[in-house]
Formats: sequence, structure tokens, C-alpha cells
Amino acid sequence: MSMRKAIISCAPPLAAHYAFGLLVALALIGAVAHAALPTGRDGQPTLAPLLEKVTPAVVNISVLQRSPEDQNPLLRDPFFRRFFGLPERSSPQISAGSGVIVDAANGYVVTNHHVIKDASEVVVTTKDKRRFPARFVGSDAGTDVALLQIEAKELIEVPLGDSDALAVGDFVLAIGNPFGIGQTATSGIVSALGRSGLNVEGFEDFIQTDAAINPGNSGGALINLSGELVGVNTAIIGPGGGNVGIGFAVPVNMVRAVMRQLVRYGEVRRGRLGISMQDLTPELARSLNVPAKSGAVLNEVQADSPASAAGLRVGDVVVSLNGRALRGASDLRAQLGVIPAGETIEMQVYRGSERLTLRARIGEIEARHTVGGETLPELPGATLANVAIGRGRERAVLVTGVKAGTAAFRHGLRPGDRILGVNRTRIGTVAELAVALRGGDRLALNVVRGESLLTITVR
Repeated sequence: MSMRKAIISCAPPLAAHYAFGLLVALALIGAVAHAALPTGRDGQPTLAPLLEKVTPAVVNISVLQRSPEDQNPLLRDPFFRRFFGLPERSSPQISAGSGVIVDAANGYVVTNHHVIKDASEVVVTTKDKRRFPARFVGSDAGTDVALLQIEAKELIEVPLGDSDALAVGDFVLAIGNPFGIGQTATSGIVSALGRSGLNVEGFEDFIQTDAAINPGNSGGALINLSGELVGVNTAIIGPGGGNVGIGFAVPVNMVRAVMRQLVRYGEVRRGRLGISMQDLTPELARSLNVPAKSGAVLNEVQADSPASAAGLRVGDVVVSLNGRALRGASDLRAQLGVIPAGETIEMQVYRGSERLTLRARIGEIEARHTVGGETLPELPGATLANVAIGRGRERAVLVTGVKAGTAAFRHGLRPGDRILGVNRTRIGTVAELAVALRGGDRLALNVVRGESLLTITVR
């Protein structure tokens, strides 16, 4: 599970006092609260009926990961190991996370990419203790979303809500399998929306909550009081992995968009608009004479790009995408990151004080390279080539091909990706990449895909 510093991939429980505090607060609200929540036998508001309805849709994910020796055919040879006095092969690692049944008829289970990455086998265990081998449908490192499928009858799904309708202060419940101890529910509120800059993967638009999220909750459900899925829990910030009331979930609207592509293609096929951008600040709004408080300011529009063809210009401020108001540049980047090539988008744009409606057709990410390239044993499954970027002054490593099912594919690399660095250290050639991949216990590739910068962990 890949996070950095104090950012922990899914994450010590304050559940009891949060739950008690939540019920006391709701009780004090009076008639409104009693109308919103069912009551127990003693007449007090309770979350038990809601949990009874949704918890059967939250499952445990067990992952059998390949041992390091599986990557090397010599190390798999018992004679080779005995001849050189090597120890017996290590057992595959078993890890646990959570998942949510989102389509009972088709057996679809959504979880996090980092939960099932590098898995050789995945087993889904339902609340009633039934175990099912899972088929890998697809995953996306950029949003940390993965989709599995199981063949089972009498499954219960959780309905998908609308994460765009969430407001700070809304009550939510986090349900998962923390520390592998069994299904657990915690409660809290939505603390913030549109969180980004956590350097988790690439397309960040997180829901922040103070509901206790613990190790093993990755891929679990964030539920509203209507019993709808509003997010998939993915990370916490806390010293040593402890919960301090700052947890993050991928919004369900982003999950829904990713799922559609995973079902159709087995991967997310991102397109290209051809812009670079920054947040609209009060100072920029005044200097650009823009009557908007939030949005994305375009500081580059690439020539011969879909953005240029749509009429976008440097200095334009995009305030809405497909009818959804934007909080800033990271919000626009995240929304564009789940729109496939060929789809038409509608943007509300300020050009000075004038408000325009512009439409653009998302283009293909151009691979501007010849087929073929070098391979590296440290990155099996990918072919690589040296390439110039920008106006040719800078160099990078272009991923010219990725074979499905290989380690490089499971890590999230895709053809057309440009690798700029390893652990934030700049590299410019395949030879430099090879050297960088030989050092350190934790390795993360700094990758440009379209107009987005991703961090892809490979070890």
C-alpha cells in the first residue's frame, strides 16, 4: 500500500466516542433529527437499522501477493537455490482490505487499486462468511480505484449516491475491515471537500472525514444517512498510521466514471484537452477582471489541441465543467482525468467579465514515438525509449508499450506515459532509469500522462 511520509494508505479508532457524540448531537437537534433517524426500542435515535441494511454490501478483500522470487526464474529453481545455499522460497504475502458490492446482479465489487496491486489471487469474503475467488476486471492507479467480479447469488449491493451533493458538516459512516479484526463501522462528518495535494497518486478530489479510518479500511464504504455510497475510503494522515481524525475517500461520482471505463475497457483511457492551469486567487481575479471566486486559470493552451480548437485562450478562467462548478485547478484536472477520448465536454468560462459557453471534444493522448524500445528487468512488461519533451531541451523516458497482466501494467503504467523521475530525482534516459530502479526499498515513478502528473509506486 503506497503512501508517503505521514500519509497512510487506508487506514486507531475513536469510534466509540464519535458514535456516542454523534447520537447525542442528533438527539439535541430534536424533532428534525428524530424525523431523519429511526428510533430504537427505547425511543432514542439509532443508526442500527441503517447499518443492518448496508453492511452486507461491504466485504473483506484477501490478497495473495507474489513472493519476490516469483519475478526471477532462477530463484524459482530449487537446484539453483540449493547450489548457492539460498534459503527456501518465502511464502506469498497475504494482505487484507475492504470492498463494496455495487452491482449484485453482475457481482461487481469496487475497492482500491493499492489493495489488489501485484495480487496473484484475490478472495472476497462477504459478511455472512461466504468466500469467493474474484476476477480482476480492471484498476486505475491515478484514482486508486479497482473493480473485481465474483460469481455469487443473493448478494446485497449498496446504492450509489451523489458525492457532488455533499456539504461540509454532513454526517457519514465509514465501514470496513480495520486491522483484519472484522467488519467495523465508525461515524463522523464531512470535514472538507475537494482535498488535493496529498501526493497520493494523480487525480485528487478527496472527501475528507473525521470518521475513524484505519489500516484495512482501504476500499471500504463511506455512507451517508440515506444508506447511499458517497465515497470509497482510501487514506489517512496520522503519525505512525494512527487515526487523528483526518481520513480521505474517493468521491463516488469519480468512482462511477472510472467503473464505466473499467467494465468497458479494463482500464481508464484518458484523453487530452491540451491545457495547463492554476487556481484562481483573489489577486488573479482582480487582475483579470473576473467576477468569480473559484475556478481554474489557463496559463497555457497548446497549439493544435482540442482546447485551442474549442476557442480557449491563455487567461481564460474555467468555472464549470459539464454543469458542475469547479473549486480550482485540481478539481478540473480530476474531472478531466475520468473523461474518455472522443467525449464532448461543456465549459463555462470567464474571459474578463464576459461569460462564455465553450465545447471541446477530448482528444487522444498522442504517443508521438515509433513502436518498440528497450526493456528493463526492474520494470517487467514495459518497453521504453528516450524522448525529447517540450521544445527538445529536456529529456524523458517514454513508455512505448505495456503488456497486459505484467508487473508494469499492474503498477499502472500505460503506453504514452513519460517518466521524468524516480523518487522525485530527475532522470532523462532509459539508462538513468535503470540505475535509479536498482536502489532503495520504496520506488515511485514521477510520470506525466496527458496534462497530469502522476506518482506511480513500483516497489
